[in-house]
Amino acid sequence: QVHLVESGGGLVQAGGSLRLSCAASGHMFSSYAMGWFRQAPGKERELVARISWSGDSTDYADSVKGRFTISRDNAENTAYLQMNNLKPEDTAVYYCAARLRKIGLQFTGDYWGQGTQVTVSS
Repeated sequence: QVHLVESGGGLVQAGGSLRLSCAASGHMFSSYAMGWFRQAPGKERELVARISWSGDSTDYADSVKGRFTISRDNAENTAYLQMNNLKPEDTAVYYCAARLRKIGLQFTGDYWGQGTQVTVSS
């Protein structure tokens, strides 16, 4: 079992930056691929970024490539999402997830945090 807690969300102006953190409890954290998802009002949840268990492999949605960076510190049981040059369309609730699985064309996770709100004003 893995318990996830996100932090770092908030209100920022367009062009600004935020760093989200996902603190995990449980000794299996370092074994799991991690992902950051987001869901805006009236929209489906989307995978923003994912990272392998070792941190050697990352992947990003086209909409955030070059602006967002996912990373992890397995010694600290924490994953991060550095978000730069934020845009109003990045406004959403951001969730971290552990133990990613692919079902069809979609990724999901077995463990989820409660989410943190990111609001980008224009």
